[in-house]
Amino acid sequence: MPKHQVVDHEEWIRQRKAFLQREKEFTKRRDELNAARRELPWEKVEKEYVFDTVGGRKTLGELFEGRRQLLVYHFMFGPDWDAGCPSCSFWADGYDRNVIHLAQRDITLIAVSRAPLEKLQAYRDRMGWTFSWVSSHDNDFNWDYDVSFEQRDADRGDVYYNYAPSSFPSTEGPGLSAFYRDGDGTVYHTYSTFARGLDMFNAAYHMMDVAPLGRNEDALSYAQAWVRRRDEY
Repeated sequence: MPKHQVVDHEEWIRQRKAFLQREKEFTKRRDELNAARRELPWEKVEKEYVFDTVGGRKTLGELFEGRRQLLVYHFMFGPDWDAGCPSCSFWADGYDRNVIHLAQRDITLIAVSRAPLEKLQAYRDRMGWTFSWVSSHDNDFNWDYDVSFEQRDADRGDVYYNYAPSSFPSTEGPGLSAFYRDGDGTVYHTYSTFARGLDMFNAAYHMMDVAPLGRNEDALSYAQAWVRRRDEY
């Protein structure tokens, strides 16, 4: 048992109620941040991206599936890789069953990777996922949204990631981008987030955060050193 303060019930309630006020303040600040995010300017998507999908070649606009909003998870899976990133797989395990709920709110959620479609489909089948996963193998999408890097740049620790020059240990990086499609079919890029900005999309981590030991990653060589693909634990 870790060393920790132990108190009677009355004191426990007193301290818990005091902390509740901090939690309520955080919730208010988060609501304000979410509102401010929605007020950020948009940029028109000028380039015509075409993706490989199970339904044939489709443009970015067609990936909306008739809805106005599109969330794209940039899943790390390079063209020459044999399997998807374990950490991205950890995130994707929580996405799969949310697709139907998001669709009811006019949102389509998909994953995009540079690996060929047949590799993506084989890995999706292995993991038992059902969400749409498309390949950007033949377009510049990953490069334009700063989640793919040249090997030489990754080797020298000089890539552009999370809106700044960065050292990154791979030629592929994770991220999530949001898009809006208006009535005449024009697509706008509204938001992208990377690195720790992706925390909010991992329900398991938020559950760990309220467990007694939290994420319990401080002693690891890096934060997600414990993560394995679901079928490899």
